[in-house]
Amino acid sequence: MPQREGTLPVDFWTRPAVAAALATCDMAAIVEAVRLARGWSQADLARTVGYSQSWVSRVVNGQQSLTLDQVREVCERLGIPIHLLRFAPASPVSGPSAMSRPPVADAAGRTKGAGPTRRRDFTKAVAFAALPLPNASAVGDVDGETVATLRAIIGGQRRLDASSPSRDLAKAALAHLELSSRTLFRARRTPLATGIAAAASEAAGFAAWLHADMGDVGSARLFYRRAVEHARQSDSELLPVYMLGSLALFEMDSDDPLLGLGLAHEAARWLGAGAHPTARAWLSCVRALGHAGLGDAVSAQRELASAEAEVESSANTGPPWPWVFPFDAAKVAGYRALAAVRLRRPHEARSAFSEAFARTSPAPKQRSLLMVELASAHADAGDVDEAFRLASEALRIGAVYRSEKVINRVRRFRRDYRGPQARCVSALDEQLMALVTGRLGT
Repeated sequence: MPQREGTLPVDFWTRPAVAAALATCDMAAIVEAVRLARGWSQADLARTVGYSQSWVSRVVNGQQSLTLDQVREVCERLGIPIHLLRFAPASPVSGPSAMSRPPVADAAGRTKGAGPTRRRDFTKAVAFAALPLPNASAVGDVDGETVATLRAIIGGQRRLDASSPSRDLAKAALAHLELSSRTLFRARRTPLATGIAAAASEAAGFAAWLHADMGDVGSARLFYRRAVEHARQSDSELLPVYMLGSLALFEMDSDDPLLGLGLAHEAARWLGAGAHPTARAWLSCVRALGHAGLGDAVSAQRELASAEAEVESSANTGPPWPWVFPFDAAKVAGYRALAAVRLRRPHEARSAFSEAFARTSPAPKQRSLLMVELASAHADAGDVDEAFRLASEALRIGAVYRSEKVINRVRRFRRDYRGPQARCVSALDEQLMALVTGRLGT
């Protein structure tokens, strides 16, 4: 029995000849193209569609007209995405939704009153959708430009994140995630679905990032899981790894290094043999934080050394999507500093932070988080004044951007401090009290 799925090339529906047949509703050409692409004889094709070989021969030779029900049946059995034909639903649409259905038109584009299901000539029946198929791959209002548009929106939102409070962006981010998810639903079972799934994954990942910054841990976790799910529906090998690794970092930041490390190891198993050095270096750094959080200095150092070797590789040229910026020695130094803080190695942490800050300038919210980490290193080293100066500045930035994540990190830093009640300590206490009571200016 011939196989009806899994053998068509990925670009099959956008090939010029197939695209032209879709655009002109040439069912004979479409069926024949599927047959040839799968290496079937006409007998194989006949067995698959459930008709006689003579009937199939007449169809592919243009001698047999099809009813709409037959077209739907053939498309279903051959795996032809019926939406690419702008085909009508199998049963009549009633109620308010019927108002949005396009009028029926004949081959010349003239509007007709009769429903398409009463026509036996296929080329007239499918012409009810008079609009052309952009790039031969449109699905309703979803076409070849949709993925680029969705990703451009998320790119703009990410740029705004560098200078805007997360709460100001959250509603727009959620609306974009809803739009991306609905678009993905409309484009399912089409060649466009994988690209739109990638855009939906990015949207979910950004929503997770914002909710983590707002201190809504439960929603952030939910959105990260959606990001991973959509990433696995995409055609990208690296996006699922990136999103699962991001979830791993989130769990580590939520004080569960064991779970985070397990997720990071799972992400590493998803990497292909020839993965880009950036992906391998980043995952090594993520695993290093997990090991450091568990107090395993040897494993953390091993992972960081592996990351350094990857970023120095001659193959580490140009960041692969979804990484936007190069993952270089400065990035590894930043992770080395974070690992040293978790391992309570203050001098190593301060040295690594100096190297990282000398080579890069993070956005304010990210910089404030790093300042809290650096404050912890100074406190462990006995430099209380500098530790609380950094924590105070981080809290000020957190208040300006209304970042619960930054504010909570500063509060945790204060709770963990067990040293003398110096003047700088009292000043931070007053700053925290003013923030809670609404007296701290933003």
